[in-house]
Amino acid sequence: MKITLRLRFFIVLLVLFAGFLHLQAQPLPTAKPEEVGMSSERLQRLSTVFKQYADNKKMSGNVILVMRKGKVVYHEAFGMRDIESKAAMPKDAIFRIASQTKALVSVSIMMLQEEGKLLITDNVSKYIPEFEETTVAVAKEDGVYEIVPAKRQITLRDLLTHTAGIGYGGGPAKDKWEDAGITGWYFAHREEPVGATIAKMASLPMDAQPGEKFVYGYNTDILGAVVEKASGMPLDQFIKTRITDPLGMNDTHFYLPKSKVGKLATVYSAYADRPIEKSPVTGTMVSQGAYVDGPRTSFSGGAGLLSTADNYARFLQMTMNGGELNGTRILSPKTIELMTVSHTGDIEFRDGQGFGLGFSVVEDLGERGIPGSVGEYGWGGAYGSTYWVDPKEELVVVYFKQLIPTAGLDDQAKLRALVYQAILE
Repeated sequence: MKITLRLRFFIVLLVLFAGFLHLQAQPLPTAKPEEVGMSSERLQRLSTVFKQYADNKKMSGNVILVMRKGKVVYHEAFGMRDIESKAAMPKDAIFRIASQTKALVSVSIMMLQEEGKLLITDNVSKYIPEFEETTVAVAKEDGVYEIVPAKRQITLRDLLTHTAGIGYGGGPAKDKWEDAGITGWYFAHREEPVGATIAKMASLPMDAQPGEKFVYGYNTDILGAVVEKASGMPLDQFIKTRITDPLGMNDTHFYLPKSKVGKLATVYSAYADRPIEKSPVTGTMVSQGAYVDGPRTSFSGGAGLLSTADNYARFLQMTMNGGELNGTRILSPKTIELMTVSHTGDIEFRDGQGFGLGFSVVEDLGERGIPGSVGEYGWGGAYGSTYWVDPKEELVVVYFKQLIPTAGLDDQAKLRALVYQAILE
């Protein structure tokens, strides 16, 4: 009897240990730049330039991570995580990634389509009945607007491509959105579940007719509420159990665990006429936000996540690999293919680009006029972060900072130029 109990005890320990190992993120593989066709010397130009942004007080600090052919070739941090405490910026600093949250929620929707729980051609009202009949505010002269019925229902695909006509509450009927207390992308301070906020949106006049115009706004927040309805799980739990845990994104959260507060980068503001200054602690979108001490109730699918450069690179490399990373499959290659081509057709967006299912997509390199490749996809965040994936060059780039507003800095353009000049073969 004692031997049996002892065996059972050791079996339980082995199972727990195996589970523990599974939860530990495998380090991203690394390589010398020359092993993957890049130049170490030329990549150092990144260090020179981005250290200067911090040294010259244009920003507090930043983190850059570059992968090529599935391997990290550059991962550096510059400046300060927090200037007042003189805390240096670590490579694993945690950042508010704002609209970079949208990519994970878009992937969540596509996962549910692969499981037969929804179709992106579905009307939103199938999951959120309040959207069955919506209206649109048509601007007239002198700030006057007319409210008319929507010509058709909004679909999930409209939301994925930001062609649903839904902005951030600043359209022709701005006054009605303000009266409802729904404006801007910031949700972390709200004490109601995101689904309740989204249901209220349905009664407000939208900015354009569904399918007729690219309007950037609450589209992905609405998709987050759809994920909850279709999966039967809160959005934070779906993303944790289905995406971030399986990919080893252990520092990606909607609200920060108290044990990780010391890794969170401080938000600063930059203005043309004065040095950077620390943003308010709470209160507005331009603040430190309620990601540590807030109500931890509203999970914004459009702008709510915190993450690190390493974690976000894991997610992007998964998409580069056709939906898989380290033996963990999130999506099929055909779904990734569908997400990373333009769905906006003749709808005006940006020169040389269209919009896919959660990402901007490069269609004409010359028309866009900056370094990159046709087929490249990416996006960015309100605090000055950006990312892109270039399948032709097998390239993943993640750039994080915490600066809002940015006073027109040229750092993103220089980042792109300096990354591509380092590719030699």
